Amino acid sequence: MSLLEARGLTRHFGGLRAVDGVDFDLEAGEIHALIGPNGAGKTTFVSLLSGRLAPQAGTIRLAGEDITRTPAHIRVRKGVAYTFQITSIFPGLSVFDNVALAAQGARVRDLKAAVQAALSRVGMVGMAAEVAGVLSYGHQRLLELAMGLALAPRVLILDEPTQGLAAGEIEGFKALVRSLVPQVAVLLIEHNMEVVMDLATRITVLNFGQVLAQGTPDQVRADPAVQEAYLGA
Repeated sequence: MSLLEARGLTRHFGGLRAVDGVDFDLEAGEIHALIGPNGAGKTTFVSLLSGRLAPQAGTIRLAGEDITRTPAHIRVRKGVAYTFQITSIFPGLSVFDNVALAAQGARVRDLKAAVQAALSRVGMVGMAAEVAGVLSYGHQRLLELAMGLALAPRVLILDEPTQGLAAGEIEGFKALVRSLVPQVAVLLIEHNMEVVMDLATRITVLNFGQVLAQGTPDQVRADPAVQEAYLGA
């Protein structure tokens, strides 16, 4: 049984079929990448998985439990965390308080310990008192990741996490993501193909709201339809 499973997931906006009958499986402890051209439906799809959008058809199951109509904040408590494509922090609050607010959403028993553990995981314990809004862009992305980890997720959805990062920061990010598995299953939405091919165990390719291909990095890289639609020959 998959940890997170979608069957026939559908969401249209007028005549736009943003997500059109998608089947998807995220296994426990894997890093699974979701790729595709701009407008392929990636962000809409993960918004459906996280509960930020409601599907018009299809089902979503978490560890066998139907969560199709479960609100986003309840999905967070059940272990589904989603970090945004655009950094979503509270710039006027300290690093510690940003993570504490996230941890409260998961109803952790020891708030301070949960915050310290999340900051330690991303290497920011020494920055706990700093105001989030004055951090470098790279550190703001790490803070956002710490906020996700503070939710104690079983599933962590990362939407364009390396966008705007320098090369050295990307290497650190990849090491961090690798350290999360197998305790956490990671769904990675990413345009940087070097990151995708280096990190992902499996890849799902979306195109025009439908699954174009699924498989290992080597299988996806060699797929003629994927080359034509996205990767280039």
